[in-house]
Amino acid sequence: MAEVNNNEKFNIRLHVYDEEISVAVKRTDEEFYRRAAKLITDRYNAYAQAYKGKKGEHTIALMTLIDVALMYERERGKNDTAPYDDILTKLTSEIEEALK
Repeated sequence: MAEVNNNEKFNIRLHVYDEEISVAVKRTDEEFYRRAAKLITDRYNAYAQAYKGKKGEHTIALMTLIDVALMYERERGKNDTAPYDDILTKLTSEIEEALK
């Protein structure tokens, strides 16, 4: 049986809001792309419904981008390991000093 290379790219079609977009993706990233397209569509639809007739499509798209970027930044902040690295470095120094 032929082995599938998960790093090979293949084309998928994503439905994002009111457009179909063709994207070449790694097989391992396909699900991430599909979920990202759904997230963008869902957020855009929410803003479009809330601001229908009040804001233009461009502004709604920018609001959607800000919303998604905010989600990303919050998650990235949760995964910041710098404070733990600092504590481990200090503890390692103290242990090494004590063992001398």
